[in-house]
Amino acid sequence: MKINLDKLLKTKGKTLYWLSKETGISYPSLHKIVNNNTESIKFKIIEDICKTLDCTLDELFTLDKDDANKQV
Repeated sequence: MKINLDKLLKTKGKTLYWLSKETGISYPSLHKIVNNNTESIKFKIIEDICKTLDCTLDELFTLDKDDANKQV
């Protein structure tokens, strides 16, 4: 699964710093999310990001077909 936060921010002309200030989510936490260096994200954080960027879950996340075919 890929998090498209960096792409969304660029599309909207916003920065990670701006998103941090608007949502109250710490910059280091958002930085980990942007770099796909997190194993879990609270639903509240996802909701805050989507509301602030006026985006859908489909825009924020994409599922790599190769990842979907991997067995756990």
